[in-house]
Amino acid sequence: MQPASVPLHVFSDPICPWCYIGKARLERALAARPDHPFRIEWHPFQLNPDMPAQGMERRAYLEAKFGGREGRLAAYKPVVEAAEAEGLALDLAAIERTPNTLDAHRLIHWAALEGVQGFVVARLFRAYFAEARDIGRAEVLADIAEQAGMGREMVLRLLASDADRDDILAHDRDARERGVRAVPTFVVAGGHVVPGAQSSELWERVIDELAKREADAGSHYTKL
Repeated sequence: MQPASVPLHVFSDPICPWCYIGKARLERALAARPDHPFRIEWHPFQLNPDMPAQGMERRAYLEAKFGGREGRLAAYKPVVEAAEAEGLALDLAAIERTPNTLDAHRLIHWAALEGVQGFVVARLFRAYFAEARDIGRAEVLADIAEQAGMGREMVLRLLASDADRDDILAHDRDARERGVRAVPTFVVAGGHVVPGAQSSELWERVIDELAKREADAGSHYTKL
């Protein structure tokens, strides 16, 4: 099997805790199967497409979404448990604002063009969930870009403009029109949809099945 031969498209939002957890579970499987065939690409999906550009106070957002304080705590209990099981650092109590993530998605897009998309996605998750940084702010995004080896001043200029804004919004709409309703959503080889933060064991089975199909196809070709 050739490495990086199977596209794995990940629809995600960097403020989605289950996306953070799903990424960790996938990466555990990839580490267990180092000859995996996946070429991973991250695609935009905004959890809150109508979020004000400046974001909003996080507690108010969560309590409105989940029906008050008790609903907020109940909704995040399984998140905390799953994150701890994956060894992920969370500091949810320190997060003050829920940002609009359009600019974060623009940064992820530009990072792909420079070959550092995976690094930037990882740093966005860490910045938001572990460091409680506001990833809706241009300065925070520029810090992450600089850490990835991207030009800080260039990224600040792009963020101050409308560059690729419409393109990101169009990709988000296209994902919804194609049936993506929640994230994370993984699309394997352009057709097989794997919804949710699936276990590492499931991903290992997927990789093993792909390897088996490739081996069977090779054997069939040899017989011909």
